[in-house]
Amino acid sequence: MRSWQIERRKRTRHLIELGGLVVKAGVVDLTGNDRAMIYGALLWIAEKLKSEDGERARSIWTKLGKIGFEMERPAGSNDRVQPQQDRA
Repeated sequence: MRSWQIERRKRTRHLIELGGLVVKAGVVDLTGNDRAMIYGALLWIAEKLKSEDGERARSIWTKLGKIGFEMERPAGSNDRVQPQQDRA
């Protein structure tokens, strides 16, 4: 397989995983699958992260996400969710 195909598949998988998080969080159901509303919310999040309060929001949202992942894991499971590497 060519390197561009491998990279394309990696990117596709990454995008599917991100979309899965939107569904998992309940955003799709809560917005009635309104893509404009979902996109607007994501733009609002991006602006919040760029603001002077961005580090605080990042910290809070990371904690909430970790709690959410922990809550969905079956009791006694040793499977760990592997964190994504920060992308520049």
